[in-house]
Amino acid sequence: MLLLAFDTATPAVTAAVHDGTAVLAETYQLDARRHGELLLPSIEQVLREAGVDKHRLTGIAVGVGPGPYTGLRVGLVTAAALGHALDVPVHGVCSLDAIAHQARAEGLGGPFTVATDARRKEVYWAAYDAEGVRVEGPAVDRPAELTPQAQAVGAGALLYPDAFPGAHGPEHVSAGALAAFAAAELAAGRELMPNLPLYLRRPDAQVPAGYKAVLPA
Repeated sequence: MLLLAFDTATPAVTAAVHDGTAVLAETYQLDARRHGELLLPSIEQVLREAGVDKHRLTGIAVGVGPGPYTGLRVGLVTAAALGHALDVPVHGVCSLDAIAHQARAEGLGGPFTVATDARRKEVYWAAYDAEGVRVEGPAVDRPAELTPQAQAVGAGALLYPDAFPGAHGPEHVSAGALAAFAAAELAAGRELMPNLPLYLRRPDAQVPAGYKAVLPA
């Protein structure tokens, strides 16, 4: 197994190479406005640092969100293009699952919630059991509508301490954690998600309603 993994569902632009046992190289940059500009150089960097020719890859793992429309589609389109060009499978991973996997690897025990910032005073969230298995979500809601969570991680949880008391990091997705999660699932014979976005709501940009045509009929 030789996986290239990356995620653009949060403000982090992150990529990694995983050999089925460990992360060989990883990059992580926080810049919510430059996903398209930063992703391909990040992929080139991790392949170079890992000493891996892209033609040796056996698969691609990509975060499918939930996340904002514009940033998320950068990763999905890139994954689809690379998978087609290299003739390797593309495996989708819920980005919240990757954060949960990292939290568990860092020692978090017991049931917990992962929440990322969905803007509009909302969070994308999912609930996990003591083994780190997702039991509810992903969903998007206002924090005040959720039952206060005893344990929570993610940037969304840190933004709303009333709903997520005691929240802590990791804040955003790490491609290394995403790759490790995907590698473990594939090694266990479990299927991952398709390369399709988890938007959960309509994009922020909308066509104005009721606009007048400027050309003659």
